[in-house]
Amino acid sequence: MAVQINPDTFGKRVKLLYDGWKENRADIWDNANALAVVVGGTSDDLRYLKSISLHLWLFGYELPDTIMVFTDAALHILTSSKKAALLEPLKDVLQSSAGAELQITVRSKEQQQQQMGALLDSIRAVEGARVGTLPKEQHSGQLAELWAQQLADSGLTACDATAGFADLFSVKDEGEVLSAKKAAFLASKVMQSFVVEKIEDIIDKNKKVKHTKLSEMTEEVILDPPKIGIKLKAENVDIAYPPLFQSGGAYDLKLNAACDDNALHDGVILVSLGTRYQSYCANVSRTYIINPNKSQEAQYGALLAAHEAACAALKEGQPARASMEAAVKTLSERAPELVERLNKNVGFGMGLEFREGANVLNAKNEKTLRAGQVFTVSLGVSGLTNADATDARAKTYALQIADTLVVKPGGAAPENLCGVATKLWDKVSYILNDDQEDDTPDALEEVTNGNVMQGGKKLRSDDPNFKSLEQIRREKQEDLLKQKNEETLRRLTAQAAGAAESRPKVRLISEVKAYKEITNLPALRDLQIAVDSKAEAVFVPIYGVLVPLHITSVRNVMHTTEAESNGAIVRISLNFGTTYEPAQKFPALVFLKELSFRTSDAKHAARLVQEIKVLRSTVLQRDKERAERATLVQQEKLVRGKRVFRLPDLWVRPTLGGKGRKMPGTLEAHQNGFRYQNPKGEGVDVMYSNIRYAFFQPAENDMITILHFHLINPIMIGNKKCKDVQFYCEVVDLVQTLDGGRRNMYDPDEIEEEQREREKRNKINADFNQFVRRVQEHWEREIPNQQLEFDIPFRELGFEGVPHRETVLVLPTVNCLVELSQMPFTVVALGDIEIVNLERVGFNLKNFDMAIVFKDFSREVLRIDAIPTKKLDTIKEWLTSVKIKYYESKMNLAWKPILKHILEDPKAFIEEGGWAFLDLEKSDGEDEDEEASSEGFDPGSDAEDEEESSEDISDEMRVAVWCVCSGWVAEDEEESSEDISDEDESVVDSDEVAEEGSDEEEESEGLTWEELEEEAKKEDKRRADEESDDDRPRKKGKPSAGAGAAAGKRRR
Repeated sequence: MAVQINPDTFGKRVKLLYDGWKENRADIWDNANALAVVVGGTSDDLRYLKSISLHLWLFGYELPDTIMVFTDAALHILTSSKKAALLEPLKDVLQSSAGAELQITVRSKEQQQQQMGALLDSIRAVEGARVGTLPKEQHSGQLAELWAQQLADSGLTACDATAGFADLFSVKDEGEVLSAKKAAFLASKVMQSFVVEKIEDIIDKNKKVKHTKLSEMTEEVILDPPKIGIKLKAENVDIAYPPLFQSGGAYDLKLNAACDDNALHDGVILVSLGTRYQSYCANVSRTYIINPNKSQEAQYGALLAAHEAACAALKEGQPARASMEAAVKTLSERAPELVERLNKNVGFGMGLEFREGANVLNAKNEKTLRAGQVFTVSLGVSGLTNADATDARAKTYALQIADTLVVKPGGAAPENLCGVATKLWDKVSYILNDDQEDDTPDALEEVTNGNVMQGGKKLRSDDPNFKSLEQIRREKQEDLLKQKNEETLRRLTAQAAGAAESRPKVRLISEVKAYKEITNLPALRDLQIAVDSKAEAVFVPIYGVLVPLHITSVRNVMHTTEAESNGAIVRISLNFGTTYEPAQKFPALVFLKELSFRTSDAKHAARLVQEIKVLRSTVLQRDKERAERATLVQQEKLVRGKRVFRLPDLWVRPTLGGKGRKMPGTLEAHQNGFRYQNPKGEGVDVMYSNIRYAFFQPAENDMITILHFHLINPIMIGNKKCKDVQFYCEVVDLVQTLDGGRRNMYDPDEIEEEQREREKRNKINADFNQFVRRVQEHWEREIPNQQLEFDIPFRELGFEGVPHRETVLVLPTVNCLVELSQMPFTVVALGDIEIVNLERVGFNLKNFDMAIVFKDFSREVLRIDAIPTKKLDTIKEWLTSVKIKYYESKMNLAWKPILKHILEDPKAFIEEGGWAFLDLEKSDGEDEDEEASSEGFDPGSDAEDEEESSEDISDEMRVAVWCVCSGWVAEDEEESSEDISDEDESVVDSDEVAEEGSDEEEESEGLTWEELEEEAKKEDKRRADEESDDDRPRKKGKPSAGAGAAAGKRRR
């Protein structure tokens, strides 16, 4: 490809150079009225020189062995013949943009000194000649050396123009910012997709890989982006510095640090990557910690908070020192001991140069930040010690976080260009499982502390510090309890102010109009019920006058046929209740509730009722749709991308509202959103900015492959407001065997059919996977701040349950708990969950229920019923791993009164222990301690204690908690429970739990196997006697309202 200089870019930037030079000549250009810039011979070393940056900025290429002299009237260039031909088309551009003449001289070895003399004469021609140079730069080559000598012997006054060029390169235009974004995307993508996976593989397999080797492998990936799926041309990318890996106690946070030959150590690992795209630099650094302690977690959290504060301070109009001050302030509050170990600056500007010395983010820089500047914010602390470490190489460690950002106009928050490389604590810390069986001696030395048996294995009973998984889970759940109570109080207190503003709206009489004027009434001859569909009104005869009623005032209409004659009675009930506006203004008046009419024609009555019902249904559906559309958030318009990714032959759920036969459509990924459209022109748009979670569920044992989007704000699909949109493809054709007989497993046709199904499934999954990968790359490249990514459900953690109507497979993902195969969909964000209560958990039950309580207490509690008990430990382990507090109970709870009680007085709820009232294990343990310490039984004292303990709990809460603890309702409590509300009557829903609760006291006494066997025989005999009594007549009894219909009375 021939080298060409972009004339538009050259014209725009050379104008900026001349304008900035003339306007700020006295301030930053040291009163230079001429500029002389030389570039010597080429070099294979990484060089960041302002002279080279000037060439790249103006021409897009470095022009070696070239001298440039700028004066107000002309630009003189001395270079070779090939470069002169390349620069020739720029003469007219320079004249039109900067009003200067471009004079190009082809360098000749024989006349080189005379040519340089001519350049010096052009400088002398300027009145009061003062030439600005770059004195700190050293160039190699005969041309550069000869020019330096002649300039020194010329007698011209030289000054330093470094500050002027630095200011010129500080603010980047859109093209420069785009190049910086691509460089940052390359660095962060390599960090996340290659470096992290490589480190995990080395640590997991206990490999010995040197830092230098890792640096070489990473450099190869950077220089060949397609290796990790980045579509950047290799000729446009380069490294800004060799990739830096540090671990094992030897850390150097300076810019000129280099990798050593030591092997990667599984302690604290520092990784720094610098990349260049079209010569524009980006930088990213991350710290990865293996088996961290609490102190390291706190220090990293403080450093991360300080880094975020330093980044947030990069706003247009702010001084550069504000970033350093914000970092120091945050670090002083979170971890004061780290302030003295912090680097002297928290970053610097970057662009064509990796480090712009004039734009350092330290406490002394008073320069004002400008939109378009690019900075790397790098916070590092070194010299930290780990007192818990037994390995000498892990005693000393350092922490470092660095990102590349661009300052946005208008005081907006800066844009982080390295969002792909996550720096959250749970993503950069790793806990090696101490309980895993590993046959390698190296791994055992890392995770064991006591004596090891021959063969490399250690008995659990010999380790005094051994804890079972259940003990570890309980400890973690205890830590979550206090945190959850504080979070609940803080959130409910903040919501209390806005809760009073929400009041139910009443119907306004002004909103209901059938006819604006009396002249609009139709002329009706007969005094009978009539329907005016156009005006949405019903005429009813009252006292000899036809009175029009708007259809929305009709609550219900029905007719009953008289058996004796052919007549019928029509009853119309009206909505003139207490919520009606006139009823609230005049509460003493009596409003019409129902009208009854008799007709001798039953067919006419049926037709009339049908017309009223159809009209009412149509109007209510229209009003509902209109109300839903009124609450919709306005979505941005779809911008068609230059490159569109398509996925054909997809179905959509919920279905589109068109008529006729349903047809599959095509899903397209554009610049800012998805567009789905079928051949009939029906479709739906889903904007990327409106997507909260995206899921990709490939078909394994399923019939369909799914792309599912859970939205932030609902959209209208057909006539429904939807917050979940799904696109799917069937991987197995639904066929029916016509012969009706059994087919042999060795039947060639059957084998061929199965093979075709497997091939089709694999092809569809591959197509979906390719589409997802391309969209993911687009998201990471164009909208990294939204942090969108496709979640793939974890099938190994899945469990069967009934969230709605039928048993389905519920699957956890990284951020959610989902069920995407059947409608209605279930998508529960883990961040929205307050607690999880596992109900009907018993020793002899085959399944249990899960109640998910959301942080928004006005939201209905989600129940997932009939979960197999064998999945209980898996669910507990998963809930603990995602830091969700869970409880267990033997009964189903009525959550509406419980949440109502909490909302009434959140402070009292927390003072009473918060969610601890659900912790039955703790309360059972206290009861056992009391029973063990008491020598006799005093019913009077127990009654007094019960009365005292019940004073602090409301009636609704006491019913719920008492039902959980007791499991059944006593006989003398049956009648008193009739006053409990309907909501409280559903506290217990299971017969099995009621039966289990009655024997709880006996089981807690610790019977032997023989005694348990004897008790089981007695129980079987007792049940047989009760069943034999079923044929006898007996008085019907009303079930206890407090425990629900499932909890019956039993006696021995």
